[in-house]
Amino acid sequence: MKRFLLFFAVVALTSSCSVLTNLDQNRVMTGAAKVAQAASITDAQVQTYMRQYINQLDAKSKISPANSTYSRRLANLTKGLTDVEGVPLNFKVYETDQVNAFACADGSVRVYSGLMALLTDEEVLGVIGHEIGHVALKHSKKEVQTAYLRSAALDAVAATSTTVAVLTDSQLGAIGEAALRARYSKKQENQADDYGYEFLKAHGKNPVVMIKCFTKMMSLQKSSSKAGAISQMFSSHPDMETRIQRITQKALADGYIKIKQ
Repeated sequence: MKRFLLFFAVVALTSSCSVLTNLDQNRVMTGAAKVAQAASITDAQVQTYMRQYINQLDAKSKISPANSTYSRRLANLTKGLTDVEGVPLNFKVYETDQVNAFACADGSVRVYSGLMALLTDEEVLGVIGHEIGHVALKHSKKEVQTAYLRSAALDAVAATSTTVAVLTDSQLGAIGEAALRARYSKKQENQADDYGYEFLKAHGKNPVVMIKCFTKMMSLQKSSSKAGAISQMFSSHPDMETRIQRITQKALADGYIKIKQ
């Protein structure tokens, strides 16, 4: 009798688990499929997603006209910066008091007029060199993959698709915003500094501009009314003094800075 009851309990439990498995199977498979999809996103797919998102962002932003002072400044200082790792670069200025700049995996570089108002052309170029470094080193791609994966909880992508599905405007916007707001690790930030330094050299620009930019930012963080915005922009970065020391050592070794005798 006990054996029969035990057998009955096992059967009942197995049946119950089977029911639960049937109820959750689609959800589990959906999550697994999206994890696989996120890991397999190609460079071309990431670029397509971010290009579509930037088109959305451009449409909602106030873009400085081509003949404006800001746009002419940006065009002059980025002359010769045509591509990064084969991805064509395109530059625009967002007219806003915000202090920011970013570069996306599709080659879109956006500089805020609030940043340009605080920095010289050379200092702006230092920021751009760093941001382009994130693109070249695939940090930006990794953030898109992470944002895409997180969208699984919101059921943003059809799990039955064997390829990256077409996203709605809202889904695309959520992923794009998450990618742009990502906080890179300090290691990634140092790598982007190093790449930006070499990138500027390769395009005939003096990489010492990065030191000037960091020095200016450090000073503004301590004294300017814009300190809060600047601190937020660089909150995930290694401290400015460390960054200045690293780039200064490079510039000394390369002869861009001469030691006074």
